[in-house]
Amino acid sequence: MRNVGIKNPEADLTTLGLKNSTAYWNLPVAELVEHTISINEGVIADSGALVINTGEFTGRSPKDRFIVKDDITAESVDWNDINMPFDAQKFDILYNKMIDYLDGKDLYIRDAYVCADDKYRLTLRLVAQKPWSAMFACNMFMRPEKSEIENADPEWTIICAPEFKADAEKDGTRQHNFAIINFTRKVILIGGTGYTGEIKKGIFSVLNYVLPHDKGVLSMHCSSNVGKSGDSAVFFGLSGTGKTTLSADPKRNLIGDDEHGWSSEGVFNFEGGCYAKTIDLSAEKEPEIYNAIKFGAILENIKFFEGTRTPDYENIEITQNTRVSYPIHHIENALEPSKGGIPKNIFFLTCDAFGVLPPLSKLTPGQAMYHFISGYTAKVAGTEAGITEPVTVFSACFGAPFLPLHPTKYAEMLGEKMKEHDVNVWLVNTGWSGGPYGVGKRMKLQYTRSMITAALNGDLENVEFTTLPVFGFHMPTSCPEVPNEVLNPRNTWEKQQEYDAKAHALAAGFVQNFKQYKDKANDEILAAAPKVTASV
Repeated sequence: MRNVGIKNPEADLTTLGLKNSTAYWNLPVAELVEHTISINEGVIADSGALVINTGEFTGRSPKDRFIVKDDITAESVDWNDINMPFDAQKFDILYNKMIDYLDGKDLYIRDAYVCADDKYRLTLRLVAQKPWSAMFACNMFMRPEKSEIENADPEWTIICAPEFKADAEKDGTRQHNFAIINFTRKVILIGGTGYTGEIKKGIFSVLNYVLPHDKGVLSMHCSSNVGKSGDSAVFFGLSGTGKTTLSADPKRNLIGDDEHGWSSEGVFNFEGGCYAKTIDLSAEKEPEIYNAIKFGAILENIKFFEGTRTPDYENIEITQNTRVSYPIHHIENALEPSKGGIPKNIFFLTCDAFGVLPPLSKLTPGQAMYHFISGYTAKVAGTEAGITEPVTVFSACFGAPFLPLHPTKYAEMLGEKMKEHDVNVWLVNTGWSGGPYGVGKRMKLQYTRSMITAALNGDLENVEFTTLPVFGFHMPTSCPEVPNEVLNPRNTWEKQQEYDAKAHALAAGFVQNFKQYKDKANDEILAAAPKVTASV
């Protein structure tokens, strides 16, 4: 074993079974960039960011993510088509095959931790086949001081080998790629895929089990920021709803853009960086993210304008899911340490491509829990192969692929905190108005920002509200810097009967989806369901 770079003198990869590799320990970002370029797996954009291609996979592969079923997880994990069980003995065999494959190769080690609140800190070590995987971990996880690295004794280990392919028939995987979490051994195996998001979401899944189950802390797939007066806000939303964009507010300090915990003292970021979509990115629409793309950032699967090193963010030749990762300090107004007080406002972001939901509405606690469990948004034509019309998407708690426990566990924890602290919960539709996709128009970002600002500033406290039929949402009749006519979605449609039909159809989708949770949902949650007519 040959060791290079900063390391704990007592640390050694031989404990993992690796004896003949050259291990590069915690290299500076500049050296990781150099190593990536030297193996012809990256180039530098004109902004200074490293540009890589993640290969076969440009997104997560949810059907290839498993949890080892053993004495710890057998009765506590909500086993389903998302949390799929993996045999403990097969895990051990696959682990040994990966180690044999990696032994003798150059490896890149990154010691890090997650959770900005020291009470809940979880230390980890990434053992990576690729230098850019280690750089991603450096961007996305929290970065220990040199003295902490020298004494590192990680609780969790992630082994990431994009070029190692499983034999599905022998190894028990679905196909050659996999991401497997073992809560007993505290090891995550990632193989056959170079998509870096598997690294961060693996640890997020771990925290989504450990914090609620063992620590009484609500884990959340959300972004968060804080105002000058110390008022924290939380933004839930699936990919494409504006979670990262809307939390990067120049007038507020960013706590984090994706993963947080909510303890008895307030919210805290899990991560040390941001992982943002870059599709259609521009300096005008999203200046904070655009300006964060500089040396130290990693751009994934983007194309350049021909003959230049300037990224073409509208180009989707490789994937719609173009991404950038960067350390949180690339955002000028990022808060460090990444912690805030008890949230005063929670925003559920949805991109409703059917043009049914209001651009802003206030939810009762029951409605909030119902819609938190539902986790609704819509996909529009062109986002995935085969999608020609808008389709409903439901992801429990706005993060179903990463929730090892039953969704009602997280929803009830959220409901308890909302009531205890009298938190305002708002539903924000960043999608279509005046008709569905192809007929109406998408809500202007400036209007959405103005509505969120008004809610944060308390400008809606004395405004008259009206109730939306079917869903029962309470909508403001006026809002600063927003035309009154866009606030009630029914009034924006040319033919209101067509709106009513579409609203009932969407409501029926909610009711159908929620059937899987009815048995464990309380009466308050069930009473908040949209009211679908008998004819639907």
